[in-house]
Amino acid sequence: MHSYWFHIGAFPVRSYSTIFAAAFLLGFGVTLYFVKAKGEPGDVEHWWNLAPICLLGGIIGARFWQVFFFDFPYYAAHPGQIPLIWHGGLSIQGGIVGAVLAAMVYLKRYRLNFWRFADLAAPGILLGQSIGRDADFMNGSAYGAPTHQGFGIVFPPGTLAHDQYGAQPLWPAVIWEGQADIFLFAILLILWQRKKGWPQGFSIAYYLVTYNIVRFFMEMLRGDSPRYALHWDAAQYTAIPMVAIGLAIWIYGFMKNRKQKQNVEV
Repeated sequence: MHSYWFHIGAFPVRSYSTIFAAAFLLGFGVTLYFVKAKGEPGDVEHWWNLAPICLLGGIIGARFWQVFFFDFPYYAAHPGQIPLIWHGGLSIQGGIVGAVLAAMVYLKRYRLNFWRFADLAAPGILLGQSIGRDADFMNGSAYGAPTHQGFGIVFPPGTLAHDQYGAQPLWPAVIWEGQADIFLFAILLILWQRKKGWPQGFSIAYYLVTYNIVRFFMEMLRGDSPRYALHWDAAQYTAIPMVAIGLAIWIYGFMKNRKQKQNVEV
C-alpha cells in the first residue's frame, strides 16, 4: 500500500491517479475490441469521441456521489478537499450515472442507439472497475471494518484507514469486490459466446443487476462510510434502485422481443 510511486522533484506521482488512468484505458481497450468485433460501421470513431466525454462525466458524477451521498459531513467540514480527487473518493455508482448521462447527450445528438452502445461498454466497465479497486487499496482510501479476528488487512500510517482504525486488521472488502468484478466479467464473456435472441440492453442490465448485488453485500464489510437506517450506507441505498432498473430493462427487453416474434409469426 503506497500512496506515491515516486516524486519528480516536488511533484508526487500518485498510485491512485496512475492506476485509475490504467483502469480507464484498459476498460476502454476492451470496449474497442468488442466494438470492432460486434459493432457497426462507424462505431469505433464514435467511441473515440465518447471516451473523453464519458471520462469527464464519470469523474464529475463519481465525485458528486462521494461528496453528497457518501461522506457529506466530512466534506462539509473540509470543503477545500472536494476538488482534490487525486486523494481518493470517487464513487463507482456515481461515475456510472455521470458517464451514462454524458453519453446520452452525445448519442442523442447523433441519433445513435443507446442500448447498443451500452451493451458494448458493459464488459469494459467491469474490467475497469476491478482495476480501479486496486487504486483504492493502494491509496488506503476505501477499506473494510475491523474483523475482530486474527486476520485482515493492516493499513500503514498515513492512510485514512490507519487514521480511523489504527493497526486493527480490516476486512479486505475492496479486494474481494475487485475479484468479484473479474468473475462477473468472465461470466459475461461466456454468455456472449452463447448469445442467442438476447434483447438490446441485456449486457448493461446484467452489469447493473450482478454488480450492485455484489456491492450491496460487500458494503456490509466496509468501515469507511456513514451508516443510516437499517445500518445501510449510501452505496447500499444506491444499489437497490440500480438492481431494480436492471431487472426492468431485462423484463422490458424480453417482452419486446417476444412480442416482435409473435408479430412475425402472425
